[in-house]
Amino acid sequence: MDAQRARAFVHAATVAGANHVIVTGDLTHKGRHEELAKFREIFEPLAESGRLSMVPGNHDRLGDDLRDEIMWGPRVQAERREGMYLIRVDSTGPHNRSWLTGHGSLDEGDLQGIDDALSAAPEGDLVVLALHHHLLPLPLDHAAELVPSWLGHKAWTAEIDSGYKLVRATVGRCDLVLHGHRHIEREIVLQSDSTRPLRIFNAGSSTEQGRMRIFNHKNGNLVGQPGWIGASPNYTADRRGVRDARALGSMM
Repeated sequence: MDAQRARAFVHAATVAGANHVIVTGDLTHKGRHEELAKFREIFEPLAESGRLSMVPGNHDRLGDDLRDEIMWGPRVQAERREGMYLIRVDSTGPHNRSWLTGHGSLDEGDLQGIDDALSAAPEGDLVVLALHHHLLPLPLDHAAELVPSWLGHKAWTAEIDSGYKLVRATVGRCDLVLHGHRHIEREIVLQSDSTRPLRIFNAGSSTEQGRMRIFNHKNGNLVGQPGWIGASPNYTADRRGVRDARALGSMM
C-alpha cells in the first residue's frame, strides 16, 4: 500500500461525499501487523464514522495471517448501509499462506451462505457483493503472468473454481459484484438488457493506478455511470449525482 496515495484517497472520498468505502482485499503487502496498523491509522476517519467495510485478500494471509483481524467471524457476512445491502465474502483460504498459491476459493458452504444472504436482501436496497478474488476469467495484467498461465498453475491468475456457480446465483438478485486481486480495473456486465443487470467490477490496485471508482445509487438503483476519484490533487473526479444519491466507493 502506498501510504501517501491512501491518505489522498481518504481525503478525496470525504470531499466527494462518499457514504461508504469498500476495500476489496490486500490491505497489506506481506500480511504483517505493522502494515495493518498503518492501514487502520490512515483509514481511521472512515472507520470511526462507520463508512468503511473490508474483506481480506491473499496478501493479507501471508506473514502474520491477518484474516481474523480484517474480517472476524463467518466467511459470509451481510449488513445494511443506508439503502445498500452489502454481502461481504472471504474468498481466501489457508493455501494463501504461500506466495505461490494466491488464487481464491469458495466451497459449497460459502455458496450456500451467499445464497441465504441474497434471499434475505431487503426490497428497495442496492444489493452489493464484495470479495477479493475474481469470479470470471480476465485478461492477463502483465507479461510475468504468462508462464504460470501457460502451465495451468493457479498462482493468482485463475478465477475461483466456483465462480460460474456464484454468477448464476447472483444474476437477477444482485446489482453489483465488487472484487480486487487483479491489478488493472475491469468491468463485465451480464444481462445488460434486463431490468436488473449484474455489473461485475474489478477495482484494480487503486494505489498503483492513483484512482478508485465511485458509484452513485438511489432507491436501490444505480444512478448514471460509475465515476472516478483520484489520489492526485490534479485529478479531476467525476462527481455527477453525488449530492443527490448515495455514493459508494470501491478500492483495493
